Amino acid sequence: MLISNAFAQAAPAASQDPLGGLGGILPMIFMFAVLWFLMIRPQMKRTKEHKALLEGLQKNDEVLTQGGIVGKVVQISDAYVHVEVAPNTQIVIQKQAIGAVLPKGTLKSI
Repeated sequence: MLISNAFAQAAPAASQDPLGGLGGILPMIFMFAVLWFLMIRPQMKRTKEHKALLEGLQKNDEVLTQGGIVGKVVQISDAYVHVEVAPNTQIVIQKQAIGAVLPKGTLKSI
């Protein structure tokens, strides 16, 4: 009576997409490629270099920890390293906490 009937409209004819539906996925693929080359790949490279540094660690190497402590390696075990920071003063740190191996003679120049 007061409300008119609503009729469904026919769907428009499907247009021919030359990419076959890839138009919506291409931006996501592009963003993943950018993310890979700018973030993931460099982080994997740094991790690999740090692992090689820790595997090459030897007794009497001069090291810098991630906390900024400089010392000489006295003893190495599987997960921990004893570092001499002053004469007759040693600290025990995790291997992962070593940030860099310094050139020989760095401790004497400090």
